[in-house]
Amino acid sequence: MLLFFKKDILLFHNYYNLNLYKKKRIFLIMAFIQCDFFSNTLGMHMMMNVILPQANTTHIGTKADIRKNEGCRVMYLLHGMSDDHTIWSRLTSVERYVLGKNLAVIMPCAHRSYYTNMHSGKRYWDYIAIELPAVVKELFRVSDRREDTFACGLSMGGYGALKLGLAMPENFNAVCGISSVADINNFQDWREDSEWAKEEFAIFGPKDRELRKPNDLFFLAEQYKKKNLTTPTRFMQICGAEDFLYQDNLRLRDHFKNINLPCKYIEEPGSHTWEFWDRHVRNAIDFFLM
Repeated sequence: MLLFFKKDILLFHNYYNLNLYKKKRIFLIMAFIQCDFFSNTLGMHMMMNVILPQANTTHIGTKADIRKNEGCRVMYLLHGMSDDHTIWSRLTSVERYVLGKNLAVIMPCAHRSYYTNMHSGKRYWDYIAIELPAVVKELFRVSDRREDTFACGLSMGGYGALKLGLAMPENFNAVCGISSVADINNFQDWREDSEWAKEEFAIFGPKDRELRKPNDLFFLAEQYKKKNLTTPTRFMQICGAEDFLYQDNLRLRDHFKNINLPCKYIEEPGSHTWEFWDRHVRNAIDFFLM
């Protein structure tokens, strides 16, 4: 593994002896990369953790066979509001879940932005939806084909993943929201503190449904249906029956049904916990690769 600099970005890159593919049976393990890079959209340095497939011939306990040197598939895995880019790798077994699947996992930091071009703040939607995939393609040997690109997230990140699928279906094969913040017009039911009111205004602006439409999953679903896509994005919702966001997720599920937008919905006992998210990120991966 080599370490070098390019355009102020710290890169880690695996080099493979291509002759190895012709002579030996190649298996996959995963490389874990902590990447600091500069975002032109945000005007500051940002961070992402990356899990990449790495070819090997001697690692014990791996069994997936790789036979061609192509860019791997990509899953963007988005964190929740109180977390950052490190949380998925710290509190779940996501690296083990993607072992041998030729799937890269991109875990970017988006602070407390709701993956949105903020009313009073920075353009995190443009960063996540437009700039980040271009940076990932520049730095890593991954595919940028729609059929190879997926997004998943929890809570705030679930909102972000569903928003990516609804607003940019031309870029995503499938998306999954786990315990998602499904209704941005309904925060008052579960966030009543004054500090959050200030933060909500900075993110989404006034509590006006018309002004919030560009960030409203219900409205974005209606706009998505109008596109009449020949190859639609596949959607999945997962929520625990004891989650405080459960009712909002039911309303979004029903809205999808009412406008005939197919979405696989999974409901199980569980609440807003890492035990639940660890279990169901594996379901999301299986859904993406089916």
